[in-house]
Amino acid sequence: MNKRYSITLLLVAFCFFAFSQHAILKGFTYDESTGESLPYCTVQLMGTNYGALSDVTGAFLINKIPAGTYTVKVSRLGYVDLFDTVAVGSNGTITKRYSVSPNSQTLDAVQIVGENTRKEQETRTSVISVTPKDMSKMPAIGGQPDFAQYLQVLPGIISTGDQGGQLYVRGGTPVQNMLLLDGTILYNPFHSIGIFSVFDMDIMSSADVYTGGFGAEFGGRLSSVMDIKTRDGNKKRLAGKVDLSNIGAQLLLEGPLLKLKDDRKTSISFILSGKGSFLEQSSKVFYPYVQNSEGLPYTFLDLYGKLTLATRNGSRWNIFGFNYDDRVNYSSIAKYGWNNWGVGTNFLIVPGDAPTTIEGSLSYSKYESELEDAGFDPRKSSMDGFTFDFGFNYYLGKSFLKVGIDVVGYNTNYEYYTIYHSQRNIVDHTTDMSIFIKYKYNFRNKLLIEPGFRLQYYYSLGEVSPEPRLAIKYNILNNLRLKLAAGMYSQNLVSVTSDQDVVSLFNGFLSSPLESALLPETLIGSDVEFKGRLQKSQHVILGLEYDPISSLSINLEGYYKNFSQLISVNRYKMSDEDSEFIWEKGNAYGGDISVKYEQKGVYLWFVYSLGWVNRNDGKIEYNPHFDRRHNINLVASYSFGKRRSWEVNCRWNFGSGFPFTQTQAYYPHYYPSHINDDYVSNNEDVYFLLAEFNKSRLPSYHRLDLGAKKKFYLGQRHTLEASISMTNVYNYKNIFYVNRTTNNIVYQLPFLYYFGLTWRF
Repeated sequence: MNKRYSITLLLVAFCFFAFSQHAILKGFTYDESTGESLPYCTVQLMGTNYGALSDVTGAFLINKIPAGTYTVKVSRLGYVDLFDTVAVGSNGTITKRYSVSPNSQTLDAVQIVGENTRKEQETRTSVISVTPKDMSKMPAIGGQPDFAQYLQVLPGIISTGDQGGQLYVRGGTPVQNMLLLDGTILYNPFHSIGIFSVFDMDIMSSADVYTGGFGAEFGGRLSSVMDIKTRDGNKKRLAGKVDLSNIGAQLLLEGPLLKLKDDRKTSISFILSGKGSFLEQSSKVFYPYVQNSEGLPYTFLDLYGKLTLATRNGSRWNIFGFNYDDRVNYSSIAKYGWNNWGVGTNFLIVPGDAPTTIEGSLSYSKYESELEDAGFDPRKSSMDGFTFDFGFNYYLGKSFLKVGIDVVGYNTNYEYYTIYHSQRNIVDHTTDMSIFIKYKYNFRNKLLIEPGFRLQYYYSLGEVSPEPRLAIKYNILNNLRLKLAAGMYSQNLVSVTSDQDVVSLFNGFLSSPLESALLPETLIGSDVEFKGRLQKSQHVILGLEYDPISSLSINLEGYYKNFSQLISVNRYKMSDEDSEFIWEKGNAYGGDISVKYEQKGVYLWFVYSLGWVNRNDGKIEYNPHFDRRHNINLVASYSFGKRRSWEVNCRWNFGSGFPFTQTQAYYPHYYPSHINDDYVSNNEDVYFLLAEFNKSRLPSYHRLDLGAKKKFYLGQRHTLEASISMTNVYNYKNIFYVNRTTNNIVYQLPFLYYFGLTWRF
């Protein structure tokens, strides 16, 4: 371990020495109207090959600049180009703060220079960056576009539908997806009505969705990462929005507590967001045709707040908190609810002349959920803990070095009942620690090589997991790029679901069990022992990017994920002596193609995914309930009129049927609770006999959504937007949930319509 630390320190020292001998131009890019950092701006020394792209924090760095006087051009789509003159000496660092103004003119055609530059300078294999602009092209279901809705149209992501809030990413289960909000882990960011997430689109600064092959800075999950960062509040004036629709409402308020001024070194701003649903009440008025007279039984409330202290050189300190609550009540079938709250802080430090930034975060969160299912005993799960990370970013021209540490500590509590109605409670406490290093080397904008290494230590298990990662991109031509990503991954967290549910509502969380009474050493019916108690996977992704014209981009990716060690609930358990969990193995493989066209108000987004997911528990080989062979998404949007104030859009989704286990027969069963039970007069329970596991398929899922909106400009800073949308336009009955005891069926959302008004100021 000491040897690794020594190598890291020598590498850092070499970088400082090597790059301190050349002139450096560094700084941050900002939005002039709000004072908010502006990512992905192109900063170019005109007439030269020297330039950089500002990162997600707005930071940029250009090094090895020869002495001379240069004109700097700062450009970004939707903003007025900014020009500046700088005189560069033979050594030293020049720090600049560039504030660019939004372009008030609507352009008929643009060259998306920043995005093309990003494609050439970042490996970006199996990762999609989601922006509020992209999300706005979706039909505004419920009055506002939502992150959950847009995730469902991304390649490699499978949704269980309109209800349930479950997403599966290239063969991984929800617990194998890590979702980070400003560095804090969220355990369930999607509401039971699956068209809504906990996020307000207008507070999101960036959202990177890694569907596999993610880098060394992320760990503790087997399948995917969703890294979401919120923006700072407006540093110059009070602003916000009020949104009201027939199913819910949103409120956003932001502004300065200490205004950003040219003669002031610091600013303090805030942002507050709240959104909730009154669908359970309003659906009785607007949707009387829903399958029962009780309406749509969904209620949620999401609250988020953030305070930011920022300095002129780009350093900032944030304090934030959130509370997300979800409730659903299917009368006589199931009642389900969860709550997730947390507080945290994060920071970014920009040293004076060094080509580096320092960042970190510390947070605490708690998650609780409970399911009361008719015919079954209730299930409860809770999880709470802290996350801490600290890292250094070294900007080496177009190359980049990142080193850091992560610590995650949490407690889990899972309460359930056995088949004999005896209560069980599994409690665990654990701490996971890791160090990582990642280096991106840019060879003449032609070849990008990004090796990484993560060393993960699981304290409760006493296990160390070395995890190499690699990403490569080769720019064959300016518009044709080949890319590759691979890596090894591990996970301690386990999710508990019921195979008896056709569609699962509930996930119980716990750490990997240590006791052999809970988890055997081998696969069922096998003498091969598993190494340790960790779950493990390995990824390989190969892709091709092609931009035949500036307005058209095509992305093709093939992937293979090997889940070499998985822990699952023991579906064969017959007595209290049998283990609660079993080992499984599996794999997921397939491919995706996505096509995006954007020109003169026309936006088209097409995605086709083909995939296979397999599992082997030692007794049977099967397809898990989220194995969907074909998935198609089509999004189309057209804006027109003066200032493009009118917009119409649509989204169509098709998915082949999920596997499920049929019910073969029902039979009565009586289990005495004590020796003096009156078995003659007491009622029996209804039990059922299952068919072969997951050998049947549900019908295919498909849904068409339509939307339209009109924006009214009320002066310089006020707009009013009216929207109307419809979901499941042709009212197709997609199955959501079947209760095996009562045989009651709950369908996905029927034809629903939404209308709303949004006032921005």
